[in-house]
Amino acid sequence: MGLKNWLIKPSTWEWVKEARSTPAFSFFDLLHGYVYARWPYLYIGIGTGEHWLAKWLAPFGVWLNRLITKRKPDESVRSRIGFADTYHGKAVPLETAKRLVSINQEIKIHDLEQVIPYQRARSIIMHNPDHIVVLDCPCRSARANPCLPLDVCLIVGEPFASFVHEHHPQRSRQITRDEAVAILKTEDERGHVHHAFFKDAMFDRFYAICNCCDCCCGALQAHRSGTPMLASSGYVSQVDEDLCIGCGDCVPYCQFHALEVLDGQNHVIYEKCMGCGVCTGKCSQEALSLVRDDAKGIPLEICAIMKEAIFAA
Repeated sequence: MGLKNWLIKPSTWEWVKEARSTPAFSFFDLLHGYVYARWPYLYIGIGTGEHWLAKWLAPFGVWLNRLITKRKPDESVRSRIGFADTYHGKAVPLETAKRLVSINQEIKIHDLEQVIPYQRARSIIMHNPDHIVVLDCPCRSARANPCLPLDVCLIVGEPFASFVHEHHPQRSRQITRDEAVAILKTEDERGHVHHAFFKDAMFDRFYAICNCCDCCCGALQAHRSGTPMLASSGYVSQVDEDLCIGCGDCVPYCQFHALEVLDGQNHVIYEKCMGCGVCTGKCSQEALSLVRDDAKGIPLEICAIMKEAIFAA
């Protein structure tokens, strides 16, 4: 091994190479992304307020947020960039999440503005999509009494998968597509929400699927506090009143607190429902289903998006 690769890991060189090939990706973006991926437990621990350094670094966090949300040269003067525009997740039902980890070809789909309703980080560019690494969830790891298991964050494609595994060998492992699907199914059974995550510092694109619970997830915590860093799936849950018996078994599974039983009947709180679909598998009467709702956005239907991109080329 040469001195260069001894000092800097091969995946780091690939990271730098990808940064150089990403349009409008600054040195600050490169540094930010490296810190985020290299020390995610520190980054997320401070972000959630669980790390002991959080209170000391709060002023630095304010300054950093201003740098992160600073308008780029190619952005409109009138555009107002918020934190959520740079770092966000899209709720996806189980079947959509399974398709995202089952892609068998490289894809380059830029600027999914209608699907990912944020001003930045809305592309899906997947190199070696079969390279998948499962990582111990930084959000769960930050909590004193986390939900278990910890290994539920799926890092998809390159250069992300190799970088994470090479820098966190004790907290990650390489897995197959079938193993990734099995993790998604198991987490869905636990009632946890699948989110496809995008981040500006991660080359302005999709890089991971996280399986989120409202007691541990930093994004859900931010969402509840008014930072809109989670986008609806494009669906909403619907109750079949003829089938519902008002048992309430589904209510505790909703991570967005969008279900309630009133007068012996289950109701969906429309404003809170993100269309994740978790509740639909928790009803013994099959009284819950997902329906499309244009007001909730456009679904991340990757197969349809890929076909559309091919026809447009």
